[in-house]
Amino acid sequence: MGEAQNIQWFPGHMAKTRRRIGEILPLIDAVAEVTDARVPVSSRNPELREIISGKPLIILLNKCDMADPEANEEWIEYYKSQGIAAIATDCRTGKGIGAFKEAVKSVLAGKLRSYAEKGMTGKPLRIMAAGIPNVGKSSFINRAVKGASAKTENRPGVTRGNQWFTVDRQLELLDTPGVLWPKFEDKTVGEHLAFTGAVKDSILDTELLAMRLLELLAGNYPEKLAARYGELNFGEDSYGLLCQIGKKRGMVVRGGETDTERAANMLLEEYRNCKIGNMTLERVRDYA
Repeated sequence: MGEAQNIQWFPGHMAKTRRRIGEILPLIDAVAEVTDARVPVSSRNPELREIISGKPLIILLNKCDMADPEANEEWIEYYKSQGIAAIATDCRTGKGIGAFKEAVKSVLAGKLRSYAEKGMTGKPLRIMAAGIPNVGKSSFINRAVKGASAKTENRPGVTRGNQWFTVDRQLELLDTPGVLWPKFEDKTVGEHLAFTGAVKDSILDTELLAMRLLELLAGNYPEKLAARYGELNFGEDSYGLLCQIGKKRGMVVRGGETDTERAANMLLEEYRNCKIGNMTLERVRDYA
């Protein structure tokens, strides 16, 4: 994977975010962590559980319509076995947003009963939305509040400051005060985030990245690759597969060689746009 060390972990930024979250923890009742359903492990910050100091956690498997539906269910069941509520959401369509509200009320049922007993039925539950860049956190907030109150942009770190948003009379959302960066403990995390476009292509070798993606897709979804690009010889290595796909798309240079750079860019773009199919690159069986 090129030079994995070129993907930077930002300890200074995380230290600031950790401190700011600590300051607002007394104000919140639970945390909603937005992840990318296609890479549910790599798209989390592993320190979040420690940072939120035991506050109830709800995990949103966002972009679920781009992931494998079977894998979504597997992850939901896995988190349930760990005592964590998880739901599949898609902020483009609004899928799962209603389920989020119900999940919050279920997770915090005890607090709602306590409010009722104390005559505080009008007090809203306050939830902090958290997530690393480019998983759709701001889009989730916008969907939840049915407006465009949270600025969204396709680059890391665009959300600034502390903002509260009213979902309904019983629920308020707080945007994370600061940026939660992914922690690249090994090259796989960086690769998987690059596959989905969460980190810039320029920090990795495009052809090598496409070959690594092909290894995963050929191993888990060969039928979808064949459906998209035609009959392929899966006995070849990932470079051979990339050459096959490039030739099938007419990406040939003088001498009959495949233009592997063009083929790599095309493959990554088609994967990210879900043209190859709904696929999950991280399955419970590989991490549980």
